[in-house]
Parts: sequence; structure tokens; C-alpha cells
Amino acid sequence: MQAFNKIREPDPTGTTTGRILVSAGIAIFGFLIGIFQKWLDSMAVNELPALFQKLDLTNYFGRLAVWILIASAIAVCAKSPRRASLNCFLFFGCMLAGYYLYCQLVLGFLPVSYMMVWAGMAVASLPLAYVCWYAKGCGIPAIVISAGILGVLLAQAVLLVQGIMVTHVTEVITWLCALVLLRRPWKEFLAVIGLSVPVAVVYQLCIPYWG
Repeated sequence: MQAFNKIREPDPTGTTTGRILVSAGIAIFGFLIGIFQKWLDSMAVNELPALFQKLDLTNYFGRLAVWILIASAIAVCAKSPRRASLNCFLFFGCMLAGYYLYCQLVLGFLPVSYMMVWAGMAVASLPLAYVCWYAKGCGIPAIVISAGILGVLLAQAVLLVQGIMVTHVTEVITWLCALVLLRRPWKEFLAVIGLSVPVAVVYQLCIPYWG
């Protein structure tokens, strides 16, 4: 653990009550996002507000970028890697609960196979959030982790392998938000951006774009 602390040291400040309130807020946010996502799915596109239609929010929440950004924000803003794991798991678990309670109570069906995919993502968020927490630390490991996050988001926003093309404006906005979230001293930030490009290329070579 001492080696990890050289990258980023946990913040011991704050009270137990404060930490519980933060985690509770994240859980409630996840629950509400789950309900909102399923509400979008259940509505006809032409019944949605014009802005939602223009941004294609229904499909946006069905792709990865928004969830990577939210999970990264929850992780790096936590006071320790353990809190990062806990809070991300709470977010995805409660998002899943809201999504499927809406399915069951409002729409009258329960998509079990889809539910298992999201349950797997909730479990995977535990180790991933732990690692992501160090993205706001110091040194080469933090730079590499930040580049990994930004590279995956860049791969969602811009096609790089088969000619350069923007996939969705919302994904570009998501990538820009991640740049702000993971900002660093200027020289380190340039290194992060430079490393993120090959990460995006490798990602697209391994995982074909499906959005």
C-alpha cells in the first residue's frame, strides 16, 4: 500500500457521517438515473422533448461513454480507492435497481439477460474504480491510467482506424468533460493526450464500433 500511496495518498479528512451522506447521495443519483434511462427507452422518440431528440439521448444512455465518464468522476473524486470502489458499486447497483423496478412496476416486464449484463458491470466497477482513483495522482502510473480512460472515451467519440470521423456529438462532449475532469499540469497533460491516441486505436482494433 505504501507504493500506491506514492501515486496518490488517501485523504483522511471528513467525518463518517459525511462519507455516508456522500455515498447515499451517489446511490440515490444512480437510482434516479436508472429510472430516467428506462423512461427514455420506453418513450417514442417523437414524444420526447426536442432537445432530447436532437441529442439522441435514448441511444446515448445505451452506449458506454456516459457510464465511463460518470464512474470515472465518482472514482477520482472519492477520498480513497476503497471509497471509489464502494461508491461506483453503489451507483451501478442502484442504477440497476431503478431501471428494473421501472420495468417491473411500470412496464410490466423484466429483461433478465440485459439485467445480468449490467450486474456484471456493477461487479466489474469494484476493481476498475479502485484503479481509476489513482488517475488524479502523481507520476507515470497516474498518467497511464488517465490516458487509458481518455483513450477509451476517445474511441467512443471518434473513429480513427477506418478514416477519421466523429461518431456522435454527445460522445465528443463526454470526452471533453473527461479532459476537464482529468486535467493535470500542462506537460503531463500533453503526455496523457498523446498516450490516449494509441489506446483509442488499439481499442477500436480489438472492439469494433457498434454504436
